[in-house]
Amino acid sequence: MKELLKQLAAYNVWANQRITDAILSLPEEKQKAEMASSFNSLHTTILHIWDAESIWWQRMKLHERFLRPSDNPKGSTRDVVNGLLSQSKLWEGWVSNASELSLDHVFQFNNKKGEPVKMYIYQMLVHVFNHSTYHRGQLINMLRQLGIEKVPTTDFALWVKNKK
Repeated sequence: MKELLKQLAAYNVWANQRITDAILSLPEEKQKAEMASSFNSLHTTILHIWDAESIWWQRMKLHERFLRPSDNPKGSTRDVVNGLLSQSKLWEGWVSNASELSLDHVFQFNNKKGEPVKMYIYQMLVHVFNHSTYHRGQLINMLRQLGIEKVPTTDFALWVKNKK
């Protein structure tokens, strides 16, 4: 289990870096251009991914109150990217140093409705990395809506191939 989670954490950093490098190569007006998607721009989608990774981190660390990056949305897309990449690297480091016992630990948190939820740490990690993958797919679609023809490939299989 741990080896798979280590791979997913490393893949998450790699894929976030690839997609955000492509986004940062665009002019700021394209980074913040509004379009139809779950979140209305590349910038706000990256911010959402960072929010989610940060909130789950804080849940795991048993914080009672969350500080969401989007609570203070000032800054450039580069600032948001740097925040996301820092958070993703925190996950990677944590997973690398985690024991099997800590991955099997059940923790409890309150969901958005205030209801208590119990979850294994390994399940939460799979959710975090899967959530980021989902929204990276949206970022690719948004890049295509902006007319970008050369979009980065962020497939797990490519990451595996490149790691050999």
